[in-house]
Amino acid sequence: MIEKWIQEYITSQKLNLENFPSKEVTKLIETFRKANIEGKQIFVFGNGGSAANASHFINDLGKNVTGEGIKKFKCRSMNESIAWMTAIGNDFSYEELFCKQLENFTTPGDIILIMSVSGTSPNIIKAVEWSKANGLYVVALIGNKKTPLYSIADQVIPIHDNHYGRVEDLHMLICHVVAYAFIENPELVRQSSST
Repeated sequence: MIEKWIQEYITSQKLNLENFPSKEVTKLIETFRKANIEGKQIFVFGNGGSAANASHFINDLGKNVTGEGIKKFKCRSMNESIAWMTAIGNDFSYEELFCKQLENFTTPGDIILIMSVSGTSPNIIKAVEWSKANGLYVVALIGNKKTPLYSIADQVIPIHDNHYGRVEDLHMLICHVVAYAFIENPELVRQSSST
């Protein structure tokens, strides 16, 4: 019974892989390349498994894009400070968990990448609304559900599946593709690169 379930999970994930949004991910890589060259910051965040994916992605992008003449990414996960997150949740509201942090760090033109399977979490929506009102460029990795992010974010990359695990798998795959585009093609962000 479990083996059958595993095969069904894999079969469904193969379909997601066959429909991998490569054009949208290529656009995301270019957005990150331009941000790096222009000295813009990249902020990534999500809830639950997406929070873990955000931290993993920033580890790869921030640590592993290195080499002679390489311009390092100015990037951070907004899921890292438990003290700050609990203070915001307690003193303000959980809805403001991310936007209150963004207020401290961002400048117009910075990039926000959110990961949300549902695309409806109040703290994500509020952070995206705040980001758009303050001149930030917003990319949303989401699942297959209807979400107001379609009308707010600058770029939405959906995974057309309703299974949280499979969508989070694909979000992390997108993150690896983006990070390794720069890790394995460092010429994309050499100091001499032009916009």
